[in-house]
Amino acid sequence: MAGERLELAATGSWTVEHARALEPLVDAASRRRSAVARVRIDMGRVDRLDTFGAWLVERLMRAWQSAGLEATVAGLPEHYGGLLREVRNVNRHPPAAAPPGRRIGDLLENVGRSVTETVVDIVRVVEMLGESAVSLARVLGRPATFRFTSVMHHLDRVGLQAVPIVLLITFLLGCIVAQQGIFHFRRFGAEVYVVDMIGILVLREVGVIMVSIMVAGRSGSAYTAELGSMKMREEIDALRTMGFGPVEVLVLPRLLALVIALPILTFLGSLAALYGGGLVCWLYGGIGPEIFISRLKDAVSIDHFAVGMIKAPFMALMIGLVACTEGLQVKGSAESLGLHTTASVVKSVFLVIVMDGVFAMFFASIGR
Repeated sequence: MAGERLELAATGSWTVEHARALEPLVDAASRRRSAVARVRIDMGRVDRLDTFGAWLVERLMRAWQSAGLEATVAGLPEHYGGLLREVRNVNRHPPAAAPPGRRIGDLLENVGRSVTETVVDIVRVVEMLGESAVSLARVLGRPATFRFTSVMHHLDRVGLQAVPIVLLITFLLGCIVAQQGIFHFRRFGAEVYVVDMIGILVLREVGVIMVSIMVAGRSGSAYTAELGSMKMREEIDALRTMGFGPVEVLVLPRLLALVIALPILTFLGSLAALYGGGLVCWLYGGIGPEIFISRLKDAVSIDHFAVGMIKAPFMALMIGLVACTEGLQVKGSAESLGLHTTASVVKSVFLVIVMDGVFAMFFASIGR
């Protein structure tokens, strides 16, 4: 220290490995601001310098300059000069303040973006439906190209392997509906009408909706994850390079398997729900099996069964289209895969409920 000038000499390696020793020295030096007007750092004896060391030097310089001192660096080897200049340009300007909130404007913008994204999603699903129809027509024209093995593989996965969980959930659902119905109908002495409620509700609505939701969460998400992973690994691009259509090879077998499996699962799930409801009516409501079956025959008709079964293939097609469309939209990151898988399940469940409402209005208009 000479007069109003402070000189410091840096030696050794200014690298991240020596951070524990260097940081206390830099902090102590940055506090030496009294009685000096100029500071000079001699870097001539520095053996190694990395980004961490350069940032320590820059931090020391900024601390002194903010206190009104004149700080300079001397003797730095030329091959380290570029590194120090790059660090010097970092964080020079304070972060820009967030623009003032425009609540109404932001709300309208979000609504517009949501509407646009919804329209784009609908267009993509319709495009997927068209491509699948063209692929199906092509396969029907050339039966030898039909991928029977792939269809059976997916039919086993989305159909046979899903039977246990479908039976369990629908059985419990039938039990819950029957118990709640008996509990409330008992106040009016109308426990026997629980059979009518269970039969009509399960066969027309609850059976197919519950099975469709389970399939959307179980199989639809799997479709999206599988196709998304193939898209990330560029396997779909490889198929196109070899002259194969991804829709014909990957999408069509999955759609056919789902359209075949969901009506079967709906039928089995409805039987399980009726069995669960009958069991609760017997054990909790005192309605014997003979009375339950006799009342069920009088309460339901083939129309109620047909309504539920007609819905199933359309819901299966919608689930498959949404799942495959989302899978083919995956980009090259795990985050994108997770987002599209989640979107696939949410959109599928939403569309299943919307389609059920549309079918309910349609069958009501034709008296069924």
